Amino acid sequence: MQSFNHLITTRPHQVRQVLISDLHLSPQEPALVQAFLALLDDCLALPVLKRLFILGDWFEVWLGDDTYLSLLEEKRSEDEQITHWLTPLIAKLKQLRINGCEILVMHGNRDFLLGQPFCNLFGGELINEPYTLPVGQQNYRLEHGDALCTDDKKYQFFRKIIRNRLTQWYLLNKSLEKRLAIADNMRQRSQQNNANKAAHIMDVNNKAVRQAITTSDALLHGHTHRPDIHEATDDKKRYVLGDWRLIDTDTRQPKVNAVIGAVTGDEHSNDSLSSNDAEFGLFEFTMLV
Repeated sequence: MQSFNHLITTRPHQVRQVLISDLHLSPQEPALVQAFLALLDDCLALPVLKRLFILGDWFEVWLGDDTYLSLLEEKRSEDEQITHWLTPLIAKLKQLRINGCEILVMHGNRDFLLGQPFCNLFGGELINEPYTLPVGQQNYRLEHGDALCTDDKKYQFFRKIIRNRLTQWYLLNKSLEKRLAIADNMRQRSQQNNANKAAHIMDVNNKAVRQAITTSDALLHGHTHRPDIHEATDDKKRYVLGDWRLIDTDTRQPKVNAVIGAVTGDEHSNDSLSSNDAEFGLFEFTMLV
């Protein structure tokens, strides 16, 4: 796995697609927000970038699109919009889309209330899982990854309920204050439950992986915060993207570290996203705070 202080700056003319997951952005973690903005600056500088995938848990918590859209609908002061922590993020994503890069967003277990109206602000598209991504002559199955953790029976039951459209309609019709209280309660219960779970229960189940990859050539997901490359079967690989985390916090130069994915191709080939020369790889992305 190669490491970069910026997004694959050693070969910018080869990066066609970028895939990230588990950023867990929030106003309480400004370093992560700044790191994401830095990655978007790198994406804007990549001349042949065609797609940016965000495969779930983009935000630490998402209480509904109206948490931001209400700023626009109620025509609040321009200063309030400008100073909101999401505004510069939306502006850079919008510029990336204007430059010709598709922005494809998938739900995670923390931002399942994210909707298309928010993505419309920057021209993004909300995609369902699993999503098939052609890479050369292979088909990669993309998903967030929580559905593969089938050993965690309690979570899978919760996931089935919370992903139900009726449940989401019920939550979104609650006031923002009540949604915030519900989210805080869910977070506390999740932390308590996870503290008593064995580590393997919160990882993917091998049988679930083999079933998921049956009709694909490779599997790519996040969620587990355990970036690596695994042999899913004798001839198929499972790639795990990493969460974005603040490291070296006790030093003078704290860093944000993440493991991201990229589809690259020969710079002299055509711009086809599924050209025969396309290759996928994991890369470590590190930014000084």
